[in-house]
Amino acid sequence: MTMKTTNSAKVLHPWSADALLAKALRYAQEMQPLSREDWRFGLTSAFVLEFLARSALAETSPVLLADSKDWNNIYFALGKQPTAQKFIPKSADASSVLARLREIIPAFTTELEGFAAQHINRRNEELHAGSIPFEGLPTTWLAPFYRTCQVLLTSMSRDLEYLFGADEAKLAETLIAAWRDESAKAVQKAIAAHKTIWDAREASEQKGLVQKATAWSTRHRGHRVTCPACATEALVIGTAASAPIKRLKDDLIVEVQDHLPTKFECVACGLKIAGLSQLTACGLGAMYKSTSTYDAADYYAPEDQYEEFEDDNNEY
Repeated sequence: MTMKTTNSAKVLHPWSADALLAKALRYAQEMQPLSREDWRFGLTSAFVLEFLARSALAETSPVLLADSKDWNNIYFALGKQPTAQKFIPKSADASSVLARLREIIPAFTTELEGFAAQHINRRNEELHAGSIPFEGLPTTWLAPFYRTCQVLLTSMSRDLEYLFGADEAKLAETLIAAWRDESAKAVQKAIAAHKTIWDAREASEQKGLVQKATAWSTRHRGHRVTCPACATEALVIGTAASAPIKRLKDDLIVEVQDHLPTKFECVACGLKIAGLSQLTACGLGAMYKSTSTYDAADYYAPEDQYEEFEDDNNEY
């Protein structure tokens, strides 16, 4: 849908599917350089989600975006110019948009509607309150976020790569598959079995194992988490999910990189879990970031091409 301006140039209607999708794409591009644990990544993703939802609804008709309390909004959505004095077009609120999508798009389930409402509400909280809902938010929201985006994009004959690029789309599909894997929920039985054995141990034995686990997790590389069976400090390890983000702090190079969990181990109760699907099913599938610090001089210094040789101290 287009609107005419005074110079007869044609521009996209602000409620058109294309205009709203372009806005979603703009914010999706703003997300890319940020760490997934950065509060700005979460906030920007909420903008992406709402613009994408409105675009999907406008794909059927921009009229569905109009606040029906004033017929002038419907008239505006049709591409007309209302003559009402001091008229400012008002679109439907986010909850109404999501409810309409649930009726129109079969794959947009009540589960996805509920997630979208919750995520957009975080944005409202960020903008209108003193709280900081995206600060420290576990990245378990990523899988349902990408799945919601996938469903909305599919309804418009597009895919995740269109909005997020090839690399992020590949990661998103991995997260979605793990999130939707019902068979992975069997891991809860293994957790329950280890918990039963742990609870049967003497308190003195538990104490010794807790100390051992704490020391072990401190010495080994990985992301420290709480074991779902015995509540002891344990480790999740994973693979890099993106290129490292570098920044200069004083005379140091700080390198931050997002990781996707692949394995979990607790040396206290012996619980081991492998695979993103099972880790997601028990709440350990959140992405995490690793931080490394280097001396700037050493970081940029050229490598010794002959490091295998020792210094030649012979005198002539």
